Amino acid sequence: MKALVIESFQQQPTIQTVPDPSPAPNGVVIKVKATGLCRSDWHGWMGHDSDIQLPHVPGHEFAGVILEVGKGVKNWKAGDRVTVPFVCACGVCPTCHSGNQQICDDQFQPGFTHWGSFAEFVAIDRAETNLVRLPEEMSIETAASLGCRFATSFRAIAAQGKVSGGKWVAVHGCGGVGLSAIMIAAAFGATVIAVDISDEKLALAKAAGAQFGINAKLTSDVVAEIMELTKGGAHVSVDALGSKITCFNSVASLRKRGKHVQVGLMAGKESNPEIPMHLVIAKELEILGSHGMQAHAYPEMMRMIQDGKLAPQKLIGRRITLAEAVEELPAMDDFRENGMVMIDRF
Repeated sequence: MKALVIESFQQQPTIQTVPDPSPAPNGVVIKVKATGLCRSDWHGWMGHDSDIQLPHVPGHEFAGVILEVGKGVKNWKAGDRVTVPFVCACGVCPTCHSGNQQICDDQFQPGFTHWGSFAEFVAIDRAETNLVRLPEEMSIETAASLGCRFATSFRAIAAQGKVSGGKWVAVHGCGGVGLSAIMIAAAFGATVIAVDISDEKLALAKAAGAQFGINAKLTSDVVAEIMELTKGGAHVSVDALGSKITCFNSVASLRKRGKHVQVGLMAGKESNPEIPMHLVIAKELEILGSHGMQAHAYPEMMRMIQDGKLAPQKLIGRRITLAEAVEELPAMDDFRENGMVMIDRF
């Protein structure tokens, strides 16, 4: 098969012909129809993820059609249209039995722990636990946009943040994760404040459902402005970027008993941010993480998409070829993209 291969961290990848995967007895091989180019892939290319063994094929948010099934798979067949969460679970550990497959004790992640979806085909083990069936009316590109950024944001807003109508939600960073969180929070009836350093991204944020936008480059005190807009602070604040500044501002801009949800990855020099713990104590704040979403939790999100309450396809920006991703992957840290970049030609 044709695949994008990383031979060395922080060196330009290449397109190579590599062996086709075979399904495990409990797994499937999926023909990839579309796959998102995510900043998590950039973190992997940088060498921030210790699970990656070189040479490596990245890619973790995708959708496609089952090509082949293992002999132990009962509920799936060749031709089924599917997607998967970016965290794939074992289904049998204590954490999975608690319903929290997104933090499975024996998890695997396509594009990190094994070869991923920047290729014509990808193998997924434990198919009965991890595959998500696609509604017939849902496009492959829409489904591919769900696997990491959108599904993670959905769980961050719905399950972790418990956002509902009448609440103030601040979203720091308006990339793919941030725009997803904004759209989802607005769909739940919240009043959303978007924070970014780009007026162009803030315009996209307002199109996604944000009622207010703050340009952090032009504002001397982001926290003070959020406090003024909300008359006391956000009920829920999301760091969708993953930087020391956005993490601090997110926590500091909460009202009493508010919730900070960390979605943006904290890696490299941003790994250990300062947290205003005096505010956490004085205001009884909650600090929460959000790491993907379980396959069994997808139906609520799928229903909202089918009902027209959510439109993740509107967050897709450019569509590129696999060959173009050779140049695009190393450039992801410049934050020039408006919306998600989707690989849809192999």
